[in-house]
Amino acid sequence: MSFSPIPKYSFPSLRGITPDFLKGHGIRLLLLDLDNTMAPYGTELPPESIAIWARDIKKSGIDLFIITNNNGSKRVESLAEAFDVGYIMSAKKPFATGIKRALKQLGRQPSETALAGDQIYTDVIAANSAGVLSIVVEPLKLRNPLLNLRYWLEAPFRALCRNKMR
Repeated sequence: MSFSPIPKYSFPSLRGITPDFLKGHGIRLLLLDLDNTMAPYGTELPPESIAIWARDIKKSGIDLFIITNNNGSKRVESLAEAFDVGYIMSAKKPFATGIKRALKQLGRQPSETALAGDQIYTDVIAANSAGVLSIVVEPLKLRNPLLNLRYWLEAPFRALCRNKMR
């Protein structure tokens, strides 16, 4: 476990993360950030392409679980229901506490778990700190100027990722 902002893998989107890739790394549980990873901010329904991807991952025997910093949002419940997955809100990423809660709740080990998210300073640091495989994806939509600045500041760490999957 390390406090590192460098992701182990980088993908253009969730759709690039295949069951074969996950199984090849011994992953049985994929934790997922919600906002701008699974669905754009403010949307109540997932993009169809992501919903199809999630069904395919689950059909392959890999469990999906949402881990989000959102607090008490009906939107989280709606999206979790749309994906038919469990969730933890108030995960407090970049701290590993939410990930550890999920692992305990699901009876899984860090070695068989990955976390995919769009942000270095929350998702990747939390995954690396918890000892799970860190995967960064490109954000679904860039609309907020403050988030655009944050993504720009994350660019050097994304560039340092040695395993860019295209």
